[in-house]
Amino acid sequence: MSSRFAASRTLSIGMLSTYPPTVCGLATFSSALERALVALGHRVEIVRVEDGTNNGPMHRSVAGVLFNGSASSARRAASLLSTCDVAIVQHEYGIFGGRDGEEVLGVLRNVDAPIIVVLHTVQQQASGHQAELLVELSEVADRVVVMSSSARERLVETYYPIDDAKVVTIPHGAALASNVRTGGPHVQNPEADVLTWGLLGPGKGIEYVIEAVGLLAALGQPVRYTIAGTTHPKVTAREGHAYRDMLVARADQLGVMHLITFDDTYRAVADLTEFIASAGIVVLPYDTAEQVTSGVLVDSIAAGRPIISTRFPHAVELLSGGAGLLVPQRDPAAMALAIGTATQHPALLATMKGKVRELAPTLSWSAVAAQYAAQCQGLVEFRDQKTA
Repeated sequence: MSSRFAASRTLSIGMLSTYPPTVCGLATFSSALERALVALGHRVEIVRVEDGTNNGPMHRSVAGVLFNGSASSARRAASLLSTCDVAIVQHEYGIFGGRDGEEVLGVLRNVDAPIIVVLHTVQQQASGHQAELLVELSEVADRVVVMSSSARERLVETYYPIDDAKVVTIPHGAALASNVRTGGPHVQNPEADVLTWGLLGPGKGIEYVIEAVGLLAALGQPVRYTIAGTTHPKVTAREGHAYRDMLVARADQLGVMHLITFDDTYRAVADLTEFIASAGIVVLPYDTAEQVTSGVLVDSIAAGRPIISTRFPHAVELLSGGAGLLVPQRDPAAMALAIGTATQHPALLATMKGKVRELAPTLSWSAVAAQYAAQCQGLVEFRDQKTA
């Protein structure tokens, strides 16, 4: 692809995804990528997936809406995406209609434009039908994007047949902190202020951090722990706020409620980045080893924060160079040791911060959008050459 072509071509890019006001990681991702692509001079047309969790009025008009279970809606979505130069599809099993979200295939098979499928989840042990669906998606797509090396390795080694020549790795984007602070104003020792943030629900592992806070308090090393986020809307629909209530009960039982803050404030992207940057350390205690992509991890690095995380694949990949400490899943004692070590050793924390600062620029939305734009440009040029 020539530099002249990449610089001069303005594209119309269709994007099929959930979208704000839906509260989910894909909606946030799509909105941020859209803004970054527009900033590069491209036009983005959103086809919003209506998954039944609309939480408020739309903040901008969209080109169309895909209603799950509606064949006519699927045809309209395919037609809208076909008017664009390239279609980008954000994929999670849970957002599209049909078994494991298989209705998305009916849309994509009728799209008359190059297709980029972005895989937000690549499971290590998918069900037979989910694995078949992922392979079919890769066959329909002209490019398959994953967000980490571990996701790429898992995809090409576990799912067969996947054409690895189609698979490209583009990191999850993030908004960089413009003014990284050293800690929250309410904390005398900002480095002893730890934060976990994101939508709440089973599997987040927050209960183990609460237990770690209790262990540290018993040793005379109290830390302030902020748990920021609301319950995930789909979790709320299934089981209300049972997970959050369990966390409160556990903190009360351990006698550490005075050290823990539950914060369910909604924050826009810029405010969220500043809020993350105000913590001493971000803790990601996920109790699964499946996760090959974590937007919370990437956003925390972009905010300039050293991280303590369980050993899920994306964390191992990004933090092993020194930007964080890694601990086993579901191990409060190991978590307490890591938090205590980081907060009691300023030189170690300074080293972690330095490594984070090296990583952050590579994860900016502008850098990530430029990689998506380059893929789009290449696909359009290839199509034009074939039809010339």
